Amino acid sequence: MNNFELKNPTKIIFGKDTIKQLESEIPKDAKVLLLYGGGSIKKNGIYEQVKKALTKVDVVEFGGIPANPEYATLMEALQVIKEENITYLLAVGGGSVIDGTKFLSAAALFEGDTPWDILTNNIRTEIGMPFATVLTLPATGSEMNSGAVITRAETKEKLAMGGPGLFPVFSILDPQVISSIPQRQLANGLMDSFTHVLEQYMTYPVGALLQDRFAESILQTIIEIAPKVLKDPTDYEAAANFMWSCTMALNGLIQKGVPGDWAVHAMGHELTALFGIDHARTLAIITPSHYKFNFETKKEKLAQFGERVWKIKEGNKEERAHAAIDKTEAFFHKLGIQTKLSDYTDDYKGTAEEIAKRFTDRGWLGLGEHQNLTPEKVEKIVKMAY
Repeated sequence: MNNFELKNPTKIIFGKDTIKQLESEIPKDAKVLLLYGGGSIKKNGIYEQVKKALTKVDVVEFGGIPANPEYATLMEALQVIKEENITYLLAVGGGSVIDGTKFLSAAALFEGDTPWDILTNNIRTEIGMPFATVLTLPATGSEMNSGAVITRAETKEKLAMGGPGLFPVFSILDPQVISSIPQRQLANGLMDSFTHVLEQYMTYPVGALLQDRFAESILQTIIEIAPKVLKDPTDYEAAANFMWSCTMALNGLIQKGVPGDWAVHAMGHELTALFGIDHARTLAIITPSHYKFNFETKKEKLAQFGERVWKIKEGNKEERAHAAIDKTEAFFHKLGIQTKLSDYTDDYKGTAEEIAKRFTDRGWLGLGEHQNLTPEKVEKIVKMAY
């Protein structure tokens, strides 16, 4: 097991009817900017619950943060923060709203030339404006980590940011909120969390026995509850396990002491930036091809994954590893998610070359757990995913 440090200061408030606890968690002297997305929270009762809990504090609202939080929209919100002398941010939404709020937390105190530099120059945020979240869509784990991904439409870029100053102060997780989430978004959440685990697990063995079993337990739980969540989002037990699995998949715990990959996300982000494909679905496009291309370096963990998670007992190590890839792709299909770029667009010619060029231009010359996935190899992986 590798050396590691672990600190996660986010307070989690989990369970039924917990949104009302905002009243006791938000500082009474705060001036709050309430941030949300397209307005679905006003149709499903969450907005009303939040507003009722915030009656004793000064609140300004900013809605309209899109999926794949857009830089231009966030800059409008940043202007509101400055004009209204906001001191506290509250994200009510899924990963996109929370990621956008993290950007605003960093940008509000940033002293550089332009906030976009935070992303292009990989500037870690040590101190940000305090913020909290009310999770409405389980998927990204952003409610309990310090990372974010921001999109800029004018340049067709999607870049990551983070730092110890970007942990939420607290996050409220009420599983009842998923009852109004559309099937497509539920499937995306299941897919996203599943792949988050794989990015931290599907590398090579380092003797981290407990970490492997933590990861495998999350994968097994997602596989078990996925059909229940999709069939009946009002099933509280399934919803609770779904929400907590998404949080645990990316709150920092299972990545400690083990190597991480994250090349799937790097390539997937480019597909979202270029084509607007849902983030989770870009992961489904890249994952099978990535594992097939890097089979020799991943086969130990692939075989373990097949044996422990998919219960594959037949065949030798290589056969079990190949079977694990097939089982994983079949699971994505059962979620209703297709796994080829051509399933989403006819205009994919030249995509692999464009992504490889972008990585070269950024100096991303070695991705993956071995830092050996060159832009040339990335090009081959993306072509395999056509």
